[in-house]
Amino acid sequence: MSATMHHLNRIVAALVAVVMFSLPAAASDSARLDGLFDALETAETPAEARRVARDIEHALAQSGSPAMDLLLKRGNGALEAGDSEEAIGHFTALTDHAPDFAEGWHMRAVALARAGLYGPALADVERALSISPRDFNAIYSLGAVLKEVNRPDMAYEAFSRVLEIHPHHEAARAALDRLGPEIGGRDL
Repeated sequence: MSATMHHLNRIVAALVAVVMFSLPAAASDSARLDGLFDALETAETPAEARRVARDIEHALAQSGSPAMDLLLKRGNGALEAGDSEEAIGHFTALTDHAPDFAEGWHMRAVALARAGLYGPALADVERALSISPRDFNAIYSLGAVLKEVNRPDMAYEAFSRVLEIHPHHEAARAALDRLGPEIGGRDL
């Protein structure tokens, strides 16, 4: 066996080991997240719901890569500083390098919406929700963008879905209260 083939076999064996050892962690992370979502849905007090929601948000913001986490942090910092263009750049790098990381798509959608780019924002939030369909913050973002593009009925549905997942989500409740008169009690 040539040295190149031997080296390639060792690389393949190492990759298989990495994948195999990461599978139980991914399964346990998924089970933990399922438990958190169940706890959020049944939380009896707003304080309990906020605590569980923070745990969910923390879990959803973990990419598994320090480099990707840094891009997320930098993008969030740019958003907080009001620099949507810089945020879009960081989040685009994040989505390019970690296309299965829902929070990257969600946060880029937020940055795009703040820049007034609602079509691309809708596409990104749709991508985020295809990866993480119970992400109540991404669903809330969907509702906010739908409201901006004058689709109050669809926004109302999105905010209602947020409350199904997170019954104590104050911003979604306030958005529904504001939209109620606008949709005039029409059947959705």
